Amino acid sequence: MNLVWAVLITAAVVAISVTAMLVVRRSAPEGSYFADGDRAAGVFGVLATAFSVLLGFIVFLAFTSYDQSRTGAETEALTVVQQVETAQFFHGKVAAELTGELVCYGRSVVNDEWVRMRAGTLGDRLNPWGVDLFRTLLTVEPKTASEQSAYDKWLEQTSTREEARQDRVHGAAGVIPTSLWIVLFFIAAVIFVYTLFFADRGERAIVQGLLMGSVVSVIVTLLLLLQALNNPFHGGVGGLEPVAMNRTLGLIDQVLPRLDAKVRVPCNAEGVRTKA
Repeated sequence: MNLVWAVLITAAVVAISVTAMLVVRRSAPEGSYFADGDRAAGVFGVLATAFSVLLGFIVFLAFTSYDQSRTGAETEALTVVQQVETAQFFHGKVAAELTGELVCYGRSVVNDEWVRMRAGTLGDRLNPWGVDLFRTLLTVEPKTASEQSAYDKWLEQTSTREEARQDRVHGAAGVIPTSLWIVLFFIAAVIFVYTLFFADRGERAIVQGLLMGSVVSVIVTLLLLLQALNNPFHGGVGGLEPVAMNRTLGLIDQVLPRLDAKVRVPCNAEGVRTKA
């Protein structure tokens, strides 16, 4: 989530909550609505503990998915570099075709798939250049020992790349079900209402405002953090960017001239296929 929006949302919710507390305070009895403050504080502790424990487990789940997407993106980018190296062991034409298609694969990830993941529209869509790579490989008939070894290695690296892509794409769908969001917001609402009953006309307004504001600000901040982890490809602070794949494309651009490889890249800078 955008940092500015997060601050504005937090400030707005806190302002509304503090206002509600001060309004309730006007008609509240001295000492709050609770006759036994210690018992009320104990119940509040149970509510807060239940919320924090549930939230902690969900944050762990969301962060695990976030880290899986990050690791998958890095592994995928590394595997693309390794496949460029492996491709050079095939005969000239196939090596050039595979290398060019790998470059297009990387460009498509950066300029097409990343945009779709942020929008949540990638779904089960395949990377078209992955299909092209497979078709090109079908034309390979290993004749030498080095080509046979490269062929076997290519298949292994393809499996690694596809698994890494699945890890990357997995986080785009979000891992927190709607039922958990409903429970979290319900408990947060219960805590908010319960806190209102601590309104005390004999207490200073600033103290009452601080009581409500601190509770609500912590809850809202944690919920926003959870949303950010559940959607790792958001465009705000902490969102995952295609840094690893961009680095890979830069390395390939540096390496190819030194390999003396005559590679025709069959796509534009955005990874869109161009006419032959």
